[in-house]
Amino acid sequence: MKAVRVHSYGKRPSVDEIPDPRLTGPLDVLVQVGAAGLCRTDLHIVEGQWADKSGVQLPYVIGHENAGWVREVGSAVTNVAPGDAVILHPLVTCGLCRPCRAGDDVHCENSKFPGIDTDGGMAEYLVTNARAVVKLADGLEPAAVAALADAGLTAYHAVRKAVPLLYPGTTCVVIGAGGLGHIGVQCLLAMTATRVVVVDPSPGARELATSLGAHEVFADTSELHDSAHVVLDFVGEQGAEKEGLAVTRRAGSYFVIGYGGSIDIPTIDLISTERNIIGNLVGSYNDLAELMTLAAQGSVKLHTKTYPLAAVNEAMDDLEAGRLQGRGILVP
Repeated sequence: MKAVRVHSYGKRPSVDEIPDPRLTGPLDVLVQVGAAGLCRTDLHIVEGQWADKSGVQLPYVIGHENAGWVREVGSAVTNVAPGDAVILHPLVTCGLCRPCRAGDDVHCENSKFPGIDTDGGMAEYLVTNARAVVKLADGLEPAAVAALADAGLTAYHAVRKAVPLLYPGTTCVVIGAGGLGHIGVQCLLAMTATRVVVVDPSPGARELATSLGAHEVFADTSELHDSAHVVLDFVGEQGAEKEGLAVTRRAGSYFVIGYGGSIDIPTIDLISTERNIIGNLVGSYNDLAELMTLAAQGSVKLHTKTYPLAAVNEAMDDLEAGRLQGRGILVP
């Protein structure tokens, strides 16, 4: 099969011909990849930011936002069958550890993360397990939802955590309306009564946010300091993290979703203002199932641009240069 593989950090990946993956366990599921989302994390992987954390051996296949069709299942799989259209939770989890049994499978003690620490889905086929597959409702196609497997799931997870804080009359500032942020805006509007304010320097991103229903949009945060009950920072680098904290009002909460930067704040400033800094990873299987309900209802839609698998580096160039509005989708 054809697959996008990283051979050396600091160099763009190549499209290689490699053997098809095979089932090895009774709970394995072989999926024909219908679409794989391109994430900024993929750029960070290529840059080498994940090298120490993932410990993966090069070369390997990237791609952690995947959807497609079941082609083969292990002997113990009962929740899906060949032919089913599915979206894949990004983690392959054990189901036996305490976090899994508590429904917090994103912190599974024995997980694998295809595309991060093992072969991923920017390929024609991918093996996952029965715990990772969510059947798609009729009418949902893999290419339309693939990026919800991580970008959407991460955005939804953050919004779901913030919902108790976003009662009517509150303000939520969303920093960045790109691949994650435009999904977060839709989740906020579907799940809360808060006033949604979007900050993004890109005119295209601001236009997209307005079309999705954001109540106000700004190019920067100069008019917003100390105004937000909740800030959802989908950028997390290049100064956005400093602006995000400055926008957060007393007793407010700053949710860090994008990453790459750093936070430096005197502890007395946190104590005196009682602001909260909250980290966010990808969401759970239940989060993904709930997000798929919103997608089936039409409450959350991805703004995408599709590329053939062979054009992965063109897609990466577009993402890195800011030419890509919404989410890039690679279609094998």
